[in-house]
Amino acid sequence: MLWPRLARALVGRPLTGPSPGIPQPTVAALAERLAATARARLGRSLAIREVDSGSCNACELEVNALQNVAYDLERFGLRFVASPKHADVLLVTGPACRNMAEAMERALACTPEPRWVVAAGDCAVDGGVFKGSYAVHGGVGAVLPVDLLIPGCPPSPEQLLEGLLSLLEAEAAPDPRQT
Repeated sequence: MLWPRLARALVGRPLTGPSPGIPQPTVAALAERLAATARARLGRSLAIREVDSGSCNACELEVNALQNVAYDLERFGLRFVASPKHADVLLVTGPACRNMAEAMERALACTPEPRWVVAAGDCAVDGGVFKGSYAVHGGVGAVLPVDLLIPGCPPSPEQLLEGLLSLLEAEAAPDPRQT
């Protein structure tokens, strides 16, 4: 009984479908613009600290995809750092859980200026599927001052790249009121 099923599973094709194709020209163009804007704005590469404030880990999978072979942000000077003391951007995923509120505030306090807070995913934007739970304040904006919201459940790596680019381009643009 078990042996025939095991043999079929070992010899047969996998049940999963092929992975979706990655639009390489789009990713390369976004990453190039992001790297150039980061260098123009900061004079160096962009350091990102990812903070999981209690999500289902779908957004973390997409954030981790930014570091894999297909996207490889390191080649453009974009890197994830282990400490908020070395970060320019706090990329927060998941809702603002009551247990993580103090940790998020401490991470923000440790991040040097200029700094930005990006809420990635529907849960980080407004609480998502966890909205209304006794253990959740709501979106990340309930605890931290958010500079950019990237909606999606989960947002794709392309959406994350585009969001970071729009954040840097908005910060680099001259203020028309000051001229």
